[in-house]
Amino acid sequence: MKTGAMLNAYPDSIGQNLGNLIKWLQNPALKEIFQSFYILPSMFNSDLDRGFSVIDYNLNEVLAKKDDLTKLNNLGIALKLDFVINHASVQSKQFQDILANGENSIYKDFFIDWNQFWAGCGSKTEAGYINPEPKYLEKMHFRKPGLPLLMVPMPDGTKKPYWNTFYQSCSLGQMDLNINSPLVWEFYDETLQKLSSYGAEIVRLDAFAYAPKEPGAGNFLNDPGTWELLSKIRTLADKYSLQLLPEIHAEYREKIHEKLTLEGYITYDFFLPGLLIHALEKHTCTYLLNWINDIRQKNIKTVNMLGCHDGIPVLDLRGLLPEEEIEDIIKIIVGRGGHVKDVQGNKKMYYQVNATYFSALGEQQNKMLLARAIQIFMPGIPQVWYLDLVGGKNDYTAVQQAGENGHKEINRTNLSLDHMENALNDELTVKQLELLRFRNTNPAFGSGAKLSVIGKEHKFSLQWENNGNIARLDADLKSCTYEISNFSL
Repeated sequence: MKTGAMLNAYPDSIGQNLGNLIKWLQNPALKEIFQSFYILPSMFNSDLDRGFSVIDYNLNEVLAKKDDLTKLNNLGIALKLDFVINHASVQSKQFQDILANGENSIYKDFFIDWNQFWAGCGSKTEAGYINPEPKYLEKMHFRKPGLPLLMVPMPDGTKKPYWNTFYQSCSLGQMDLNINSPLVWEFYDETLQKLSSYGAEIVRLDAFAYAPKEPGAGNFLNDPGTWELLSKIRTLADKYSLQLLPEIHAEYREKIHEKLTLEGYITYDFFLPGLLIHALEKHTCTYLLNWINDIRQKNIKTVNMLGCHDGIPVLDLRGLLPEEEIEDIIKIIVGRGGHVKDVQGNKKMYYQVNATYFSALGEQQNKMLLARAIQIFMPGIPQVWYLDLVGGKNDYTAVQQAGENGHKEINRTNLSLDHMENALNDELTVKQLELLRFRNTNPAFGSGAKLSVIGKEHKFSLQWENNGNIARLDADLKSCTYEISNFSL
C-alpha cells in the first residue's frame, strides 16, 4: 500500500470529468506529488447524495471512463474507492425488481423487511407496520425523527415496510441491505472484485456501522455484530488484495479508533482537522502532541486530512479536547461563515461544521501552509482535498442553490481546468505542492521510520529518522511559521 500523499476529489471537481482532471495531474508541476487518489463515488452510477446513493458500481460514463483509470495507473497513482455496504439506491436493479414483482422477486429479502425484523417485538399499526416496544428502541440510533422505514408499494396494491435509514422515498432514496441474505454477500463479493479491477488498493467502507442490526441491540456499532461483519468483508477483500478503511465518526473517548487498530484496520484521523485549528487559534501544541503520541504508542494506522467532501469533524474531539475548547472551535469556524451540522437538531449533539479549511483558518495563507506542513509530518497517509490546494473559500451561492440540507456544498465547488492550471503559479499552491513532494520523495519517511516529538506551549518539533536520513519540522504556532530541515547522519 502506498503511503505518500493522496488526492481527494469528485471525478468532476476539476474540468467537469475525470479525463480533464487527469490532464491536470499530467502537468509536469504535479510530478511526484500524489501516489494515490481517493475518487468519490459519483464515478459510479448513482442518483443522490453526490454519489453515495449507488445504483450500481459500473462507471458513470459521463464522468469517468475505463481509459481514465488506465491513465491513472500509468501515472503510478493507486486508487481508494468507496463501497457503501449499508444501503443501495431505490433505482438499483434489486429494488426495482421488488417494485415490479413483489413477493415473487428473487430480491425480496435483499433489503430488510421491517415487519419480519420486528416480529414479536411490538404491535402492528393501522398503517401496516410494527411499532416496536420502547425497550427495543432504547439502543437505537436514528438519523432523523420517526421510525426509519418506508412503505413500499407492491404490485398487488398493498404496501410493505422496509428498513430505510437515509432518504425516505421510493423514487429517490436509499434502502438498507439485509446482511443475512446470501444474495447480499454475492453482491458484496462482486462489488469488491469490480473495485479491484478498477485499480483500487484501499476500499473505504461507508456507513458500515449501520449495517448490523438485531432486535434488542443497537443499529449503530452493534457489538459484536459490527466486528463480525467487518471480519467477513475482510475475508472477501483479501481475495482481491484490498485494504479496508472503515469510515466512522465517533467520540475519541469511545476509543473506536483503537478498537479498529486492534482488529487490524487502518482508520481515519478525524481528530487532526479540529486539533490543528485549535492549535493555530489557541497557540498551544499540548492537545495536538497528545494525539500524536497516542498514535505512536498505540501504533494506530491512519489516513489523515485537513478538508474533505464532508464537514470539519467536531463530535470526534469529545474526550480529546475539553468541552469548552470544542465549543470555541465551533464558534470560530461559524464566525468565519461555517455551517453547523447537528444530530437531529440537537445543538448539544454537534457533529461537524461545514466550511472550507482555508476559510475555517480565517483565509490566512500562513496558517494554511503551517497546517499542511504539520500534516505531512503526521503519522499516516496525508489525504489532500483539491480545494485546499488552491485556498478554496466558502461557497455560499452553492449552499443557497442546493436548498434544504445543502450545507455540504460550501466546500464542494467544481473548478475549471484553466483555474487549476493557473493555480500552479500561485504561491499558496506552489508551496503546498513543494511540501507534498518533500513528503513523498524524502527517504526519512520510508518504511520503518521513527518519529520523535518535542515541544511545549506554542513551539514544537517533529523529526523522522530512517536509515540515517532525517527530516525535521520546527513549528511556531504563535507566529504561524515553520522550518523544515533535511540531512543524513
